[in-house]
This record gives sequence, C-alpha cells and structure tokens, in this order.
Amino acid sequence: MHVEAITLVGLRDTPISVDEAVSAVGDPRAGGTAFFVGTVRDHDHGRGVTGLAYSAHPTAEAEMRRVMEKVVADTSRDGRPVWRVAALHRVGDLEIGDNAVVVAAAAAHRAEAFDACRRLIDDIKAEVPIWKHQRFTEGDAEWVGAC
Repeated sequence: MHVEAITLVGLRDTPISVDEAVSAVGDPRAGGTAFFVGTVRDHDHGRGVTGLAYSAHPTAEAEMRRVMEKVVADTSRDGRPVWRVAALHRVGDLEIGDNAVVVAAAAAHRAEAFDACRRLIDDIKAEVPIWKHQRFTEGDAEWVGAC
C-alpha cells in the first residue's frame, strides 16, 4: 500500500504545533524522525526585535508542496526512503517566542531523516514566497526575503 509522503503542509494564521507535525510523520516503518522549529527571536544582527509579521504569496502553499516532493525524492536513496514529511508556516503577526515554522521528516534511518529535515527548512526558506516584516526596538522595520 502506497502512503502519501507529504502528510501535512500548510500556512496558518493561528499558532502551529510541534506535536501536530511530529505526529503527522509518525510511521511504523521509520527508524528515525527529525524535526526543526523556527521561533521568533528577540534580536537580529545585533538589533533588538519586538515582533514580526509573515506574508505569503497565494502560491506559497503549492510551492511548499513542490519543495517537499523534491526533498523526499532527493533524500530517499539506496533503498533507504524518507517515508513522511510535514511542514507548517505561520503567517500574520507573531510575537517573540512564537513558533514561525515547523518541519518534520520520518525515514527508514536517521541520516535520511536528518538530511530531509535540513533540506526541508533550507529549501522552504530559499524557494517559497514567504516574506518577513521585522519590527525593531528603535521603531524602524525591514522586510526580509522580499524581492
């Protein structure tokens, strides 16, 4: 029986759960599960941050799915598959400490789980049209990732 490798993908304007993402990739065939949580920090490049907002292009969720499909294909190798992956990204206003992104991967072995998890977050950040508007303690702000 073939099980879809992408078990959870989404953009949400409500808090995202690590437990939901990790649960979504649970698979009895998996010997390793890896996850990454990106949180809003109180500083960036030596400057204090008070909060931020994420905006996404209407195609962002479809682009996340495309990235996830490629990561699964690229990191499954030598009969050691990545069984399941999940990714959630927040949009809207976030406060310091909020979860901004959660990715998870379950694979036959830990190396593939780690590789897939790292590729997921790196490729989502590099390829998916999601932009961050960061507010600083001095009162100014900047866009990150906008072209």
